[in-house]
Amino acid sequence: MSRKKPPQIANGEQPANIDLPDDEFDEVDDASDASSSAQLSEFAPISLRLTDDAIGQRLDKVLSGLIPEFSRSRIQQWIEDGHVTVDGAPAKGKMTMLGDELVEVAPQSAPQDHAYGPEPMALDILHEDKSIIVLDKPPGLVVHPAAGNWSGTLLNGLLHHCPALANVPRAGIVHRLDKETSGLMVVAKTLAAQTDLVRQLQARSMKRQYLALVWGLPQLSGTVDAPMARHPRDRIKMAVSQSMTAKPAVTHYRRLATGMIDSKPVSLVHCRLETGRTHQIRVHLQSLGFPLVGDALYGKHHLVQVFPRQALQAARLGLVHPTSGKFRQWAAPLPQDIAELLARAGIDPALAVIPEMSDEPDPVTGDPDDDEY
Repeated sequence: MSRKKPPQIANGEQPANIDLPDDEFDEVDDASDASSSAQLSEFAPISLRLTDDAIGQRLDKVLSGLIPEFSRSRIQQWIEDGHVTVDGAPAKGKMTMLGDELVEVAPQSAPQDHAYGPEPMALDILHEDKSIIVLDKPPGLVVHPAAGNWSGTLLNGLLHHCPALANVPRAGIVHRLDKETSGLMVVAKTLAAQTDLVRQLQARSMKRQYLALVWGLPQLSGTVDAPMARHPRDRIKMAVSQSMTAKPAVTHYRRLATGMIDSKPVSLVHCRLETGRTHQIRVHLQSLGFPLVGDALYGKHHLVQVFPRQALQAARLGLVHPTSGKFRQWAAPLPQDIAELLARAGIDPALAVIPEMSDEPDPVTGDPDDDEY
């Protein structure tokens, strides 16, 4: 078989990898690798004259062997969408080749091919200097491109705001929040700053404190010291676990106020983490019998309609500035939707305040964090 010269996929030079906290970007690594074929402009058309080697084989199988730079699933999609012809006629996915056919392929880009490009976006930046950006992420914003969210992410907005972040791994992102969790994040603007912040995450000298509204009346204060692992049956969820794969997880909490929603008690809770496991606050409070209001994954399903997201806010962030070496901290204003939810519960939003943090290091437990809540 012969074919024209294949399209050249320009793999942009990638910055050196740094060791991010455990599991921090598990679900996006494959997407990141796939997107090395990103930033493509137009694919060149491909013309293939089949030979006897193709006799009796399905078209999609033949093409996946001839143009291995494209996945078979993508080729099948092109066939289905009419971007492949055989002897000038639209191809069919399961058609069997006889040999000597002229196959024309018009490659099409996939959404992930453009996932790592800049996009205009309003960012709520609380602080910015030559080394870091501290921003207040709104609910509903995905931090990093992944399956189902190849555009419109925080990463895309950061690349538009600061194009130089294209030279920093993951556009300077070192930790993330769930899509529906709002609040503070720090982004590194240089590789040196990112390396320093990652080390702070690993050493847990970076401090992050949260406000949550939960169903029920937990005791005034307490500590949940319960290892966590992937849920044994639902791989989307995390769970308190004693399995061999479970990692230490410690959450300190303090009840700030109580109220009622639809005649059911709710509590405003301040959470301080010793560890940063995936969904840690949501899982730990649910394990006590106090799920977050609005949490569709871990909460009470018949009460999900009360609030359209988990009532969780990354309210205060403290870190050692990677350039000055001084401890700095920021507080995020209470988002409007949570303020209205507290008012509905009869809780004064003015009570949703976390005092300034000490620059003394917090206690350290277990191994490095996962950093997703």
